Amino acid sequence: MKKSKKYLLLLILIFSFFTMYSQGKKYNIRTIAFYNLENLFDTINDVTKNDEASPMMALKANKSKVYWDKIDKLGSVIAQIGEDKANTSPTILGVSEVENLSVLEDLVKSKHLIKKDYGIIHYDSPDKRGIDVALIYQKRYFKPVHHEVFNPNIYRDNFKVYTRDQLLVSGYLDDELIHIIVNHWPSRSGGEAKSRPLREKAAYQNTKIFAQIREKDPNAKILTMGDFNDDPINASFKEVLKTKSNKSEVGDLDIYNPYEDLFRRGFNTLGYRDNINLFDMILISSPLLDKGEKDFSTYKMFQAKIFNKRFLTSRKGQFKGYPFRSFSSAGYTGGYSDHYPVYMYLLKEQE
Repeated sequence: MKKSKKYLLLLILIFSFFTMYSQGKKYNIRTIAFYNLENLFDTINDVTKNDEASPMMALKANKSKVYWDKIDKLGSVIAQIGEDKANTSPTILGVSEVENLSVLEDLVKSKHLIKKDYGIIHYDSPDKRGIDVALIYQKRYFKPVHHEVFNPNIYRDNFKVYTRDQLLVSGYLDDELIHIIVNHWPSRSGGEAKSRPLREKAAYQNTKIFAQIREKDPNAKILTMGDFNDDPINASFKEVLKTKSNKSEVGDLDIYNPYEDLFRRGFNTLGYRDNINLFDMILISSPLLDKGEKDFSTYKMFQAKIFNKRFLTSRKGQFKGYPFRSFSSAGYTGGYSDHYPVYMYLLKEQE
């Protein structure tokens, strides 16, 4: 029954999309995406951080070969995200678990992405392992005008938790100003319940960024994306960000989470110890939401999806059915990432 509903909804969306085209309207389609790149570290020991804890540095041999194979594989995945409808790779891609600017430069110069002419926005974060968030963008479609980072300043037992910054990038998507927040919230290390307050504090930092943006523009188009280490129904979303999953309930200052419905229908972006989770999401402010009016005179969300192609899923072993990860206790697996990418299409009628 669930599958029937899923296919019916997909058919309705596809029918609506092609109906708009049949009426003589043409649309710009821009893909916005997020991807946890699973420990994208280089092979050089950085004495200023604990990068020795990374799987890349733990390899006994062939570090360089593994590194370039991972770069190639990630590039091949990114090149395919949204390509079927937008005819190109993501216009904007937030990433997490990257060590530094250098690995991002190698990634955008890979054979799969080099012709896209991606720009990079990256800051070194205070995370103890040295993993950062960042944003890459196709320069022909997106023009950044401002970017900064915010640390959630989380403390536990009077000690500062050195977690990832939240990256804010504001810029023009074609001729429309949008704001993107890239996140990688504290992990569930020590258990979900014990670590829950850390993610709630990270969510609170998001609310402050939203408020800062809205001081200048109450109708700002804001997307917040990332590996949140929480599911859409957890308190960080429902009680702190106060996200909505029903379009009709979304008010002017509310945040819409299209991934809550996907989660309730059994979709996931990772699996761990027999638990299926949807930690990777893209959420939007109300001005980006089409509530059924089919008014795409400005950019609005058309679809939100998970890029979970078969080749990205493990077919055997202890991780069968989970995302085909790059590293396990046995070393390099030849996979891609332990997370699926997520993405959405933004649609705007051409003048």
